[in-house]
Amino acid sequence: MQPLKPHSINQLMQRVNNIAGLTLGQLAQQYHFKTPDDLLREKGWTGQLIEYVLGATAGSKPLPDFEDLGIELKTLPISYKGKPLETTFVSVTPLMNVTGMTWHTSSVRKKLNHVLWLPILSERNIAPFDRTIGSGFLWQPSPAQDAQLQRDWEEQMELIALGRVDEISGHLGDVMQIRPKAANSHIVTDAIGPNGQIIKTLPRGFYLKTSFTGDILKKQFQL
Repeated sequence: MQPLKPHSINQLMQRVNNIAGLTLGQLAQQYHFKTPDDLLREKGWTGQLIEYVLGATAGSKPLPDFEDLGIELKTLPISYKGKPLETTFVSVTPLMNVTGMTWHTSSVRKKLNHVLWLPILSERNIAPFDRTIGSGFLWQPSPAQDAQLQRDWEEQMELIALGRVDEISGHLGDVMQIRPKAANSHIVTDAIGPNGQIIKTLPRGFYLKTSFTGDILKKQFQL
């Protein structure tokens, strides 16, 4: 039976502490959670399992995972040395009707306002079910981090507004990048073209760079 949603931050963190040290396989077994044969094809499975066990409610809605608590859940695959192994998806990038959007009301800022980070030891040589859940912790951006994120968001959203979406690459942004987010190159969406016309392009997403999430981990665990 799926756990009910947590009613307080304390209750949520109690659950987080209870699963620290377990492998994903042990956790799935404990909750009779359906496990795929091939996790490489099921990239979202880890997040779905953790959301299920912790009682997240938002699903795919553009809201924090724990709506009532205003907390977003982010699993973070880490190496033996405690370094992030991949960038962290934040939210889908809007490509149309972007005039007048501001950082303060953006979905990125809402998602990153209060994050529950859950590190998972995920070295390539560890089978997915044997990957160990680490100590989860709550994080809110400092004023300096917020300013960094805002700068990256504004710089890249300006290019989208100017119809220069195809000039955006993963090299842009100090701490946050925009890059294609699609299962394959046949999935396209509308965007603003160079002369204000509508063009077809790949859907994009905002991702936190590993240098940024690495700094969050360092500060938390004094690495």
